[in-house]
Amino acid sequence: MTTPLDPRTPVIIGVGQFSEKLDDAEYAALSPMDMAGRALGVAIADAQARGDVAAALDTLGAIRQFEISTPAAIAPFGKADNPPRAIAQRVGADPARAILEYVGGQAPQRLVGEFAQDIAEGRAKVAAVVGSEAISTTLALVAKGEKPDWSEELGGQMEDRGFGMKGVLDSTLIAHGVRGAIPAYALMENTRRKVLGRSLDEHRARMAQLFAPFTEVAASNPHAAAPVVRSADDIATPTERNRIVAEPYTKSMIARDQVNQSAAIIVASVEAARELGVPEDRWVHIHAVSDAKEASPMHRADLHLAPSAVDCAHAALDMAGASVTDITHFDIYSCFPIPVCNLIEALGIAEDDPRGLTLTGGLPFFGGAGNNYSAHGIAEAVARCRAQLGSRAMVVANGGFMSKYATGIYSTEPADWSQPRVKTCADQPDAVAALDRYDGPATIETYTIQNSKKGPRGTVIARTPDGVRVAAIPADAAALALLETGDPFGAQIAITHQDDLNRFSVAG
Repeated sequence: MTTPLDPRTPVIIGVGQFSEKLDDAEYAALSPMDMAGRALGVAIADAQARGDVAAALDTLGAIRQFEISTPAAIAPFGKADNPPRAIAQRVGADPARAILEYVGGQAPQRLVGEFAQDIAEGRAKVAAVVGSEAISTTLALVAKGEKPDWSEELGGQMEDRGFGMKGVLDSTLIAHGVRGAIPAYALMENTRRKVLGRSLDEHRARMAQLFAPFTEVAASNPHAAAPVVRSADDIATPTERNRIVAEPYTKSMIARDQVNQSAAIIVASVEAARELGVPEDRWVHIHAVSDAKEASPMHRADLHLAPSAVDCAHAALDMAGASVTDITHFDIYSCFPIPVCNLIEALGIAEDDPRGLTLTGGLPFFGGAGNNYSAHGIAEAVARCRAQLGSRAMVVANGGFMSKYATGIYSTEPADWSQPRVKTCADQPDAVAALDRYDGPATIETYTIQNSKKGPRGTVIARTPDGVRVAAIPADAAALALLETGDPFGAQIAITHQDDLNRFSVAG
Protein backbone atom coordinates (compact mmCIF):
# COMPACT_ATOMS: atom_id res chain seq x y z
CA MET A 1 0.00 0.00 0.00
CA THR A 2 1.38 3.42 -0.96
CA THR A 3 1.84 5.84 1.93
CA PRO A 4 -0.17 9.03 1.34
CA LEU A 5 1.93 12.11 0.71
CA ASP A 6 2.04 14.73 3.42
CA PRO A 7 0.11 17.74 2.04
CA ARG A 8 3.16 19.95 2.67
CA THR A 9 5.51 17.78 0.59
CA PRO A 10 7.25 20.11 -1.92
CA VAL A 11 7.18 19.22 -5.60
CA ILE A 12 8.35 21.00 -8.73
CA ILE A 13 5.22 21.69 -10.79
CA GLY A 14 6.63 23.78 -13.62
CA VAL A 15 9.86 24.79 -15.31
CA GLY A 16 10.47 27.25 -18.09
CA GLN A 17 13.27 28.46 -20.33
CA PHE A 18 13.33 31.36 -22.75
CA SER A 19 16.15 32.54 -25.00
CA GLU A 20 16.71 34.74 -28.00
CA LYS A 21 19.62 35.13 -30.39
CA LEU A 22 20.60 38.24 -32.28
CA ASP A 23 19.87 36.56 -35.61
CA ASP A 24 16.51 35.05 -34.63
CA ALA A 25 13.65 36.05 -36.91
CA GLU A 26 11.61 37.10 -33.86
CA TYR A 27 14.49 38.73 -31.97
CA ALA A 28 13.09 41.53 -29.80
CA ALA A 29 16.15 42.77 -27.82
CA LEU A 30 14.37 42.05 -24.55
CA SER A 31 15.61 43.38 -21.21
CA PRO A 32 16.66 40.93 -18.49
CA MET A 33 13.39 41.51 -16.64
CA ASP A 34 11.34 40.91 -19.78
CA MET A 35 13.26 37.70 -20.46
CA ALA A 36 12.79 36.51 -16.89
CA GLY A 37 9.08 37.22 -17.15
CA ARG A 38 8.91 35.15 -20.34
CA ALA A 39 10.61 32.20 -18.61
CA LEU A 40 8.27 32.41 -15.63
CA GLY A 41 5.32 32.49 -18.00
CA VAL A 42 6.61 29.34 -19.70
CA ALA A 43 7.00 27.65 -16.29
CA ILE A 44 3.43 28.56 -15.36
CA ALA A 45 2.15 27.10 -18.62
CA ASP A 46 4.33 24.02 -18.11
CA ALA A 47 2.43 23.20 -14.90
CA GLN A 48 -0.76 22.69 -16.97
CA ALA A 49 -2.80 23.87 -14.00
CA ARG A 50 -6.53 24.52 -14.09
CA GLY A 51 -6.09 27.26 -11.49
CA ASP A 52 -4.16 30.53 -11.44
CA VAL A 53 -0.55 29.66 -10.58
CA ALA A 54 0.61 33.28 -10.86
CA ALA A 55 -1.97 34.43 -8.31
CA ALA A 56 -0.95 31.60 -5.98
CA LEU A 57 2.75 32.56 -5.93
CA ASP A 58 3.58 33.66 -2.39
CA THR A 59 7.38 33.68 -2.74
CA LEU A 60 9.65 34.69 -5.61
CA GLY A 61 13.43 34.53 -5.53
CA ALA A 62 15.29 36.43 -8.25
CA ILE A 63 18.82 35.51 -9.30
CA ARG A 64 21.15 38.47 -9.78
CA GLN A 65 22.25 39.36 -13.31
CA PHE A 66 25.97 39.99 -13.74
CA GLU A 67 25.33 43.73 -14.03
CA ILE A 68 24.07 43.82 -10.42
CA SER A 69 26.45 41.20 -9.00
CA THR A 70 29.25 43.41 -7.69
CA PRO A 71 29.39 46.89 -6.16
CA ALA A 72 31.35 48.17 -9.18
CA ALA A 73 29.19 46.54 -11.87
CA ILE A 74 27.41 48.84 -14.31
CA ALA A 75 23.93 48.41 -15.77
CA PRO A 76 24.34 50.58 -18.90
CA PHE A 77 20.61 50.87 -19.60
CA GLY A 78 19.41 51.09 -16.01
CA LYS A 79 17.94 48.38 -13.81
CA ALA A 80 14.94 47.45 -11.75
CA ASP A 81 15.04 48.60 -8.14
CA ASN A 82 13.14 45.43 -7.15
CA PRO A 83 13.94 42.60 -9.60
CA PRO A 84 11.73 39.92 -8.04
CA ARG A 85 8.70 42.19 -8.15
CA ALA A 86 9.56 43.41 -11.65
CA ILE A 87 9.53 39.78 -12.79
CA ALA A 88 6.38 38.92 -10.84
CA GLN A 89 4.32 41.76 -12.28
CA ARG A 90 5.00 40.52 -15.80
CA VAL A 91 2.88 37.43 -15.11
CA GLY A 92 0.33 39.15 -12.88
CA ALA A 93 1.82 37.85 -9.64
CA ASP A 94 2.12 39.73 -6.35
CA PRO A 95 4.04 37.48 -3.94
CA ALA A 96 4.00 38.28 -0.25
CA ARG A 97 7.75 37.67 -0.15
CA ALA A 98 10.29 38.88 -2.71
CA ILE A 99 13.96 37.89 -2.47
CA LEU A 100 17.06 39.06 -4.36
CA GLU A 101 19.52 36.21 -3.85
CA TYR A 102 23.22 36.70 -3.33
CA VAL A 103 25.80 36.06 -6.04
CA GLY A 104 26.97 32.70 -7.33
CA GLY A 105 26.15 29.91 -9.76
CA GLN A 106 24.93 27.82 -6.83
CA ALA A 107 22.08 30.27 -6.21
CA PRO A 108 19.20 28.71 -8.20
CA GLN A 109 19.89 25.23 -6.86
CA ARG A 110 20.31 26.48 -3.30
CA LEU A 111 17.08 28.48 -3.49
CA VAL A 112 15.14 25.44 -4.68
CA GLY A 113 16.25 23.69 -1.50
CA GLU A 114 15.44 26.68 0.70
CA PHE A 115 11.97 27.11 -0.79
CA ALA A 116 11.27 23.37 -0.59
CA GLN A 117 12.16 23.48 3.11
CA ASP A 118 9.93 26.53 3.60
CA ILE A 119 7.04 24.68 1.97
CA ALA A 120 7.64 21.50 3.97
CA GLU A 121 7.62 23.52 7.20
CA GLY A 122 4.54 25.55 6.30
CA ARG A 123 6.16 28.95 5.64
CA ALA A 124 5.21 28.96 1.95
CA LYS A 125 2.90 27.15 -0.46
CA VAL A 126 3.96 28.16 -3.98
CA ALA A 127 7.42 29.62 -4.72
CA ALA A 128 9.40 30.44 -7.84
CA VAL A 129 13.10 30.80 -8.64
CA VAL A 130 13.73 33.00 -11.69
CA GLY A 131 16.80 34.48 -13.36
CA SER A 132 18.01 35.84 -16.68
CA GLU A 133 20.88 37.40 -18.59
CA ALA A 134 20.73 39.67 -21.65
CA ILE A 135 24.46 40.25 -22.05
CA SER A 136 24.47 39.52 -25.76
CA THR A 137 21.77 42.12 -26.39
CA THR A 138 23.45 44.64 -24.12
CA LEU A 139 26.76 44.39 -25.98
CA ALA A 140 25.04 44.59 -29.37
CA LEU A 141 23.07 47.70 -28.42
CA VAL A 142 26.12 49.41 -26.92
CA ALA A 143 28.07 48.70 -30.12
CA LYS A 144 25.31 50.35 -32.16
CA GLY A 145 25.16 53.35 -29.85
CA GLU A 146 21.60 52.59 -28.78
CA LYS A 147 20.49 53.17 -25.20
CA PRO A 148 17.07 51.82 -24.25
CA ASP A 149 15.71 52.59 -20.80
CA TRP A 150 15.54 49.38 -18.76
CA SER A 151 15.14 51.14 -15.42
CA GLU A 152 12.11 50.32 -13.29
CA GLU A 153 11.03 51.97 -10.04
CA LEU A 154 8.67 49.64 -8.25
CA GLY A 155 9.43 49.86 -4.56
CA GLY A 156 7.71 47.36 -2.32
CA GLN A 157 9.03 44.68 0.00
CA MET A 158 12.26 42.99 -1.03
CA GLU A 159 14.77 40.96 0.95
CA ASP A 160 18.11 41.97 -0.58
CA ARG A 161 20.66 39.43 0.59
CA GLY A 162 23.65 41.38 -0.68
CA PHE A 163 26.49 40.16 -2.85
CA GLY A 164 27.75 37.34 -0.63
CA MET A 165 31.31 37.72 -1.88
CA LYS A 166 33.11 37.70 1.47
CA GLY A 167 35.84 35.07 1.59
CA VAL A 168 35.41 34.07 -2.06
CA LEU A 169 38.50 35.63 -3.70
CA ASP A 170 41.55 36.84 -1.82
CA SER A 171 42.31 40.55 -2.07
CA THR A 172 45.98 39.82 -2.70
CA LEU A 173 45.07 37.86 -5.85
CA ILE A 174 42.94 40.74 -7.07
CA ALA A 175 45.84 43.14 -6.47
CA HIS A 176 48.13 40.90 -8.50
CA GLY A 177 45.95 40.70 -11.60
CA VAL A 178 43.50 37.91 -10.76
CA ARG A 179 40.32 39.95 -10.95
CA GLY A 180 37.83 37.40 -12.18
CA ALA A 181 36.97 33.80 -12.83
CA ILE A 182 39.18 33.13 -15.84
CA PRO A 183 42.61 33.73 -14.25
CA ALA A 184 41.49 32.28 -10.91
CA TYR A 185 40.44 29.00 -12.51
CA ALA A 186 43.55 29.04 -14.70
CA LEU A 187 45.75 29.11 -11.60
CA MET A 188 43.89 26.09 -10.23
CA GLU A 189 43.91 24.29 -13.58
CA ASN A 190 47.66 24.66 -13.94
CA THR A 191 48.06 23.22 -10.45
CA ARG A 192 46.05 20.20 -11.57
CA ARG A 193 48.22 19.92 -14.67
CA LYS A 194 51.34 19.93 -12.52
CA VAL A 195 49.96 17.22 -10.22
CA LEU A 196 49.07 15.06 -13.22
CA GLY A 197 52.50 15.60 -14.80
CA ARG A 198 51.13 16.84 -18.12
CA SER A 199 52.60 19.29 -20.59
CA LEU A 200 50.50 22.24 -21.73
CA ASP A 201 49.59 20.53 -25.00
CA GLU A 202 48.75 17.25 -23.29
CA HIS A 203 46.53 18.94 -20.75
CA ARG A 204 44.75 21.06 -23.34
CA ALA A 205 44.05 17.92 -25.35
CA ARG A 206 42.56 16.16 -22.33
CA MET A 207 40.39 19.14 -21.39
CA ALA A 208 39.13 19.26 -24.97
CA GLN A 209 38.34 15.54 -24.93
CA LEU A 210 36.26 16.11 -21.80
CA PHE A 211 34.28 18.93 -23.39
CA ALA A 212 33.81 17.66 -26.97
CA PRO A 213 30.77 15.48 -26.04
CA PHE A 214 29.19 18.52 -24.38
CA THR A 215 29.03 20.22 -27.77
CA GLU A 216 26.90 17.38 -29.13
CA VAL A 217 24.32 18.02 -26.41
CA ALA A 218 24.44 21.77 -27.03
CA ALA A 219 23.94 21.23 -30.76
CA SER A 220 20.53 19.65 -30.11
CA ASN A 221 19.39 22.21 -27.50
CA PRO A 222 17.21 24.99 -28.94
CA HIS A 223 18.28 27.34 -26.13
CA ALA A 224 22.03 26.84 -26.66
CA ALA A 225 24.03 29.95 -27.50
CA ALA A 226 26.52 27.94 -29.58
CA PRO A 227 24.70 24.88 -30.96
CA VAL A 228 27.62 23.54 -32.99
CA VAL A 229 29.34 20.16 -32.70
CA ARG A 230 33.05 20.68 -32.11
CA SER A 231 35.84 18.13 -32.14
CA ALA A 232 38.43 17.92 -29.42
CA ASP A 233 40.96 19.39 -31.87
CA ASP A 234 38.63 22.33 -32.51
CA ILE A 235 38.46 23.06 -28.79
CA ALA A 236 42.15 22.52 -28.00
CA THR A 237 43.85 24.21 -30.94
CA PRO A 238 44.65 27.91 -30.46
CA THR A 239 43.55 30.04 -33.41
CA GLU A 240 42.64 33.67 -33.96
CA ARG A 241 39.03 32.91 -32.98
CA ASN A 242 39.99 30.39 -30.31
CA ARG A 243 42.80 32.29 -28.65
CA ILE A 244 44.52 31.47 -25.38
CA VAL A 245 42.59 33.59 -22.90
CA ALA A 246 44.57 32.61 -19.81
CA GLU A 247 47.05 29.76 -19.83
CA PRO A 248 46.07 26.90 -20.18
CA TYR A 249 42.57 27.81 -21.46
CA THR A 250 41.50 28.44 -25.01
CA LYS A 251 38.34 30.51 -25.46
CA SER A 252 36.33 27.33 -26.14
CA MET A 253 37.08 25.99 -22.66
CA ILE A 254 35.50 28.79 -20.65
CA ALA A 255 31.91 29.74 -19.85
CA ARG A 256 30.20 31.71 -22.61
CA ASP A 257 28.66 34.77 -20.94
CA GLN A 258 27.43 36.49 -24.11
CA VAL A 259 23.96 34.99 -23.98
CA ASN A 260 20.31 35.98 -23.82
CA GLN A 261 18.84 33.25 -21.63
CA SER A 262 16.35 32.96 -18.79
CA ALA A 263 14.91 30.11 -16.73
CA ALA A 264 12.35 29.60 -13.97
CA ILE A 265 11.37 26.84 -11.55
CA ILE A 266 8.08 26.68 -9.62
CA VAL A 267 7.85 24.64 -6.41
CA ALA A 268 4.56 24.00 -4.62
CA SER A 269 3.22 21.92 -1.79
CA VAL A 270 1.28 18.81 -2.78
CA GLU A 271 -1.79 20.45 -1.27
CA ALA A 272 -1.36 23.61 -3.34
CA ALA A 273 -0.60 21.61 -6.49
CA ARG A 274 -3.84 19.72 -6.07
CA GLU A 275 -5.82 22.87 -5.33
CA LEU A 276 -4.42 24.43 -8.51
CA GLY A 277 -5.29 21.35 -10.52
CA VAL A 278 -1.72 20.53 -11.56
CA PRO A 279 -1.73 17.01 -13.05
CA GLU A 280 0.41 14.63 -11.03
CA ASP A 281 2.35 13.66 -14.14
CA ARG A 282 3.84 17.17 -14.03
CA TRP A 283 5.16 16.69 -10.50
CA VAL A 284 8.87 16.07 -9.96
CA HIS A 285 9.97 15.38 -6.41
CA ILE A 286 12.93 17.00 -4.68
CA HIS A 287 14.84 14.18 -3.01
CA ALA A 288 17.72 16.23 -1.65
CA VAL A 289 19.41 19.62 -1.81
CA SER A 290 22.73 20.34 -0.13
CA ASP A 291 25.04 23.33 -0.17
CA ALA A 292 28.61 24.00 0.95
CA LYS A 293 31.33 26.62 0.96
CA GLU A 294 35.06 26.29 0.25
CA ALA A 295 37.95 28.25 1.70
CA SER A 296 39.26 31.06 -0.53
CA PRO A 297 41.90 29.95 -3.07
CA MET A 298 45.00 31.19 -1.23
CA HIS A 299 43.99 29.27 1.89
CA ARG A 300 43.10 25.89 0.41
CA ALA A 301 45.16 22.84 1.20
CA ASP A 302 45.29 21.90 -2.49
CA LEU A 303 44.75 24.57 -5.11
CA HIS A 304 43.32 22.11 -7.63
CA LEU A 305 40.75 20.54 -5.31
CA ALA A 306 37.49 21.65 -3.71
CA PRO A 307 36.53 19.06 -1.09
CA SER A 308 33.40 21.07 -0.27
CA ALA A 309 31.94 20.08 -3.66
CA VAL A 310 32.50 16.42 -2.88
CA ASP A 311 31.01 16.78 0.61
CA CYS A 312 28.03 18.53 -0.93
CA ALA A 313 27.44 15.76 -3.48
CA HIS A 314 27.79 13.00 -0.89
CA ALA A 315 25.39 14.80 1.46
CA ALA A 316 22.75 14.98 -1.28
CA LEU A 317 23.21 11.34 -2.25
CA ASP A 318 22.98 10.25 1.39
CA MET A 319 19.75 12.19 1.98
CA ALA A 320 18.30 10.75 -1.22
CA GLY A 321 19.31 7.24 -0.20
CA ALA A 322 21.15 6.85 -3.48
CA SER A 323 24.58 6.14 -4.88
CA VAL A 324 26.19 7.51 -8.01
CA THR A 325 25.20 4.35 -9.87
CA ASP A 326 21.53 5.15 -9.16
CA ILE A 327 21.70 8.45 -11.04
CA THR A 328 20.55 8.40 -14.67
CA HIS A 329 20.96 12.08 -15.58
CA PHE A 330 23.82 14.40 -14.60
CA ASP A 331 24.27 18.11 -15.07
CA ILE A 332 27.66 18.98 -13.59
CA TYR A 333 28.60 22.65 -13.59
CA SER A 334 31.15 23.17 -16.33
CA CYS A 335 32.24 26.80 -16.35
CA PHE A 336 35.78 25.41 -16.82
CA PRO A 337 37.09 21.84 -16.99
CA ILE A 338 38.45 21.69 -13.45
CA PRO A 339 35.13 21.84 -11.51
CA VAL A 340 33.90 18.88 -13.56
CA CYS A 341 37.06 16.85 -12.94
CA ASN A 342 37.21 17.77 -9.26
CA LEU A 343 33.82 16.15 -8.73
CA ILE A 344 33.73 13.20 -11.09
CA GLU A 345 37.14 11.92 -10.01
CA ALA A 346 36.08 11.98 -6.37
CA LEU A 347 32.77 10.24 -7.14
CA GLY A 348 34.29 7.64 -9.45
CA ILE A 349 32.51 8.86 -12.60
CA ALA A 350 34.49 8.40 -15.82
CA GLU A 351 34.99 11.34 -18.17
CA ASP A 352 33.35 9.28 -20.91
CA ASP A 353 30.54 7.89 -18.75
CA PRO A 354 27.77 6.85 -21.17
CA ARG A 355 25.19 8.72 -19.08
CA GLY A 356 26.89 11.98 -20.01
CA LEU A 357 27.90 14.85 -17.75
CA THR A 358 25.62 17.62 -19.01
CA LEU A 359 21.93 18.01 -19.80
CA THR A 360 22.18 21.45 -21.39
CA GLY A 361 25.44 21.32 -23.34
CA GLY A 362 27.55 22.99 -20.66
CA LEU A 363 28.48 26.59 -19.96
CA PRO A 364 31.03 27.04 -22.79
CA PHE A 365 28.56 25.80 -25.42
CA PHE A 366 25.00 26.03 -24.09
CA GLY A 367 25.95 29.27 -22.39
CA GLY A 368 26.83 30.52 -18.95
CA ALA A 369 23.75 32.55 -18.09
CA GLY A 370 25.48 34.41 -15.27
CA ASN A 371 24.43 33.19 -11.85
CA ASN A 372 21.36 31.49 -13.32
CA TYR A 373 22.88 28.65 -15.35
CA SER A 374 21.85 25.90 -12.93
CA ALA A 375 18.20 26.91 -13.30
CA HIS A 376 18.53 25.71 -16.89
CA GLY A 377 20.16 22.51 -15.62
CA ILE A 378 17.24 21.92 -13.26
CA ALA A 379 14.72 22.62 -16.02
CA GLU A 380 16.39 20.02 -18.22
CA ALA A 381 16.57 17.57 -15.29
CA VAL A 382 12.83 17.92 -14.70
CA ALA A 383 12.16 17.21 -18.38
CA ARG A 384 14.35 14.07 -18.29
CA CYS A 385 12.67 12.78 -15.14
CA ARG A 386 9.21 13.27 -16.62
CA ALA A 387 10.27 11.48 -19.80
CA GLN A 388 11.80 8.54 -17.94
CA LEU A 389 9.59 7.83 -14.95
CA GLY A 390 11.42 6.70 -11.84
CA SER A 391 14.83 7.87 -13.07
CA ARG A 392 16.95 10.15 -10.92
CA ALA A 393 18.69 13.35 -11.95
CA MET A 394 21.57 15.06 -10.18
CA VAL A 395 22.31 18.75 -10.71
CA VAL A 396 25.58 20.13 -9.34
CA ALA A 397 25.88 23.92 -9.19
CA ASN A 398 29.09 25.86 -8.59
CA GLY A 399 29.63 29.48 -7.60
CA GLY A 400 32.63 31.75 -7.34
CA PHE A 401 35.99 30.08 -7.87
CA MET A 402 35.07 26.53 -6.86
CA SER A 403 33.88 28.45 -3.79
CA LYS A 404 30.18 27.73 -3.28
CA TYR A 405 28.21 24.64 -4.18
CA ALA A 406 24.69 23.31 -4.22
CA THR A 407 23.56 19.84 -5.32
CA GLY A 408 20.03 18.66 -6.05
CA ILE A 409 18.60 15.21 -6.71
CA TYR A 410 15.24 14.84 -8.48
CA SER A 411 12.85 12.08 -9.49
CA THR A 412 9.19 11.43 -10.26
CA GLU A 413 9.31 8.95 -7.38
CA PRO A 414 7.88 10.53 -4.20
CA ALA A 415 10.24 11.79 -1.49
CA ASP A 416 9.41 11.44 2.20
CA TRP A 417 9.89 14.91 3.69
CA SER A 418 9.53 13.64 7.25
CA GLN A 419 13.22 12.79 6.72
CA PRO A 420 15.93 15.48 6.28
CA ARG A 421 16.13 16.57 2.65
CA VAL A 422 18.09 19.84 2.88
CA LYS A 423 21.53 20.24 4.41
CA THR A 424 24.21 22.91 4.67
CA CYS A 425 27.59 21.23 4.99
CA ALA A 426 30.29 22.58 7.28
CA ASP A 427 32.48 25.26 5.71
CA GLN A 428 35.94 24.14 4.68
CA PRO A 429 38.46 25.72 7.07
CA ASP A 430 41.55 27.69 6.03
CA ALA A 431 44.39 25.21 5.67
CA VAL A 432 47.28 27.42 4.52
CA ALA A 433 48.40 30.86 5.67
CA ALA A 434 48.89 33.65 3.13
CA LEU A 435 50.70 36.99 3.04
CA ASP A 436 49.70 40.18 1.23
CA ARG A 437 53.29 41.45 1.08
CA TYR A 438 56.56 39.58 1.15
CA ASP A 439 60.29 40.06 0.55
CA GLY A 440 62.47 37.01 0.15
CA PRO A 441 62.92 33.66 -1.57
CA ALA A 442 60.00 31.53 -2.70
CA THR A 443 59.08 28.55 -4.89
CA ILE A 444 56.48 28.75 -7.65
CA GLU A 445 53.43 26.62 -6.88
CA THR A 446 51.31 27.61 -9.88
CA TYR A 447 50.94 30.35 -12.46
CA THR A 448 48.91 31.73 -15.35
CA ILE A 449 49.50 34.16 -18.19
CA GLN A 450 46.59 36.32 -19.28
CA ASN A 451 46.65 37.67 -22.80
CA SER A 452 45.39 41.21 -23.25
CA LYS A 453 45.67 44.11 -25.70
CA LYS A 454 48.53 45.41 -23.57
CA GLY A 455 50.41 42.13 -23.88
CA PRO A 456 50.85 39.07 -21.69
CA ARG A 457 50.36 39.46 -17.92
CA GLY A 458 51.71 36.82 -15.60
CA THR A 459 50.72 35.92 -12.05
CA VAL A 460 52.16 33.28 -9.77
CA ILE A 461 51.21 31.77 -6.47
CA ALA A 462 54.37 30.83 -4.64
CA ARG A 463 55.36 29.30 -1.31
CA THR A 464 57.80 30.86 1.10
CA PRO A 465 60.36 28.58 2.81
CA ASP A 466 57.95 28.11 5.73
CA GLY A 467 55.05 27.12 3.44
CA VAL A 468 53.09 30.37 3.45
CA ARG A 469 51.45 31.37 0.16
CA VAL A 470 52.14 34.65 -1.60
CA ALA A 471 50.98 36.05 -4.94
CA ALA A 472 53.38 37.90 -7.24
CA ILE A 473 53.78 39.29 -10.75
CA PRO A 474 56.89 39.25 -12.97
CA ALA A 475 59.42 41.96 -12.22
CA ASP A 476 61.07 41.77 -15.64
CA ALA A 477 61.11 40.05 -19.03
CA ALA A 478 63.17 37.14 -17.72
CA ALA A 479 60.56 36.40 -15.07
CA LEU A 480 57.76 36.41 -17.65
CA ALA A 481 59.86 34.22 -19.95
CA LEU A 482 60.09 31.65 -17.14
CA LEU A 483 56.30 31.39 -17.12
CA GLU A 484 56.17 31.21 -20.90
CA THR A 485 58.17 27.96 -20.82
CA GLY A 486 54.98 26.31 -19.56
CA ASP A 487 56.87 24.52 -16.82
CA PRO A 488 57.84 26.98 -14.06
CA PHE A 489 56.58 24.74 -11.27
CA GLY A 490 59.07 24.46 -8.43
CA ALA A 491 61.27 27.23 -9.81
CA GLN A 492 63.16 29.28 -7.24
CA ILE A 493 62.35 32.98 -7.36
CA ALA A 494 63.16 36.12 -5.40
CA ILE A 495 60.22 38.34 -4.42
CA THR A 496 60.47 42.03 -3.64
CA HIS A 497 57.52 44.08 -2.41
CA GLN A 498 57.56 47.31 -4.40
CA ASP A 499 54.87 49.90 -5.23
CA ASP A 500 52.30 47.91 -3.21
CA LEU A 501 52.89 44.76 -5.25
CA ASN A 502 54.96 41.62 -4.88
CA ARG A 503 57.27 41.33 -7.90
CA PHE A 504 59.40 38.28 -8.61
CA SER A 505 62.66 37.71 -10.39
CA VAL A 506 64.34 34.48 -11.37
CA ALA A 507 66.66 33.45 -8.56
CA GLY A 508 70.32 33.55 -9.49
